[in-house]
Formats: sequence, structure tokens, C-alpha cells
Amino acid sequence: MGKGKVSITVYGAEQICASCVGAPGSKDTYEWLQAAIGRKYVDDSISYEYIDINEPPEVEKHKQFVEQIFEEDLFYPIVFVNDEIVAEGIPRLKDIYQVLDKHDIVLRAE
Repeated sequence: MGKGKVSITVYGAEQICASCVGAPGSKDTYEWLQAAIGRKYVDDSISYEYIDINEPPEVEKHKQFVEQIFEEDLFYPIVFVNDEIVAEGIPRLKDIYQVLDKHDIVLRAE
């Protein structure tokens, strides 16, 4: 029986990252992740948040990470599960699923 609770945060922008031309936009990736995760896991214990790096909310941790994205030229979208970066650029579901499994998120019955 699962007991985990996680927060998935996607940092991105309307404009596609220069190195990610041809990839879906950050907002599309955010919506795709919600749908894909919702098909595999019971997502009652998962919260989702999208942060636009060009207009970050007035929350210190978000503002600091957005600064880091620009300073270090990180590829976006960037996906966090809780406080752990699990994807940068084009996310792989397998990597995200592994982290969700570590947090004991309940799988949907088949």
C-alpha cells in the first residue's frame, strides 16, 4: 500500500529552449506529464505546479531556481519531484516513474 505524497514542479517558458527545437513546449510537456502519470498512478497524492521562468511567482525558492536556470543555461522544461531534479530538457517518463516508485505512489489497478 502506498503512502507517498509528492509535488511535481515543471519550470519552463512559452518560448522553446534553443537546444530543444522540435520538442514540445514546456506547457505542453507539463500537461502531457499530468496525463501520463494519471494513467499509471493514482494521483490523489500528487500535486502539480507549472512555473513560467519569465514570470516566476513571488516565492523565494522559485525565484532562486529561475535565476539558476538563466545563470547556468539549463535546458527547460525542468521537472522536479519534490526537491529533486528528475529531468532537464526533454523528460523521460521512465526516469520520472522510477522516482515516483521510490516515493511509494500507488499504481492504478489494471
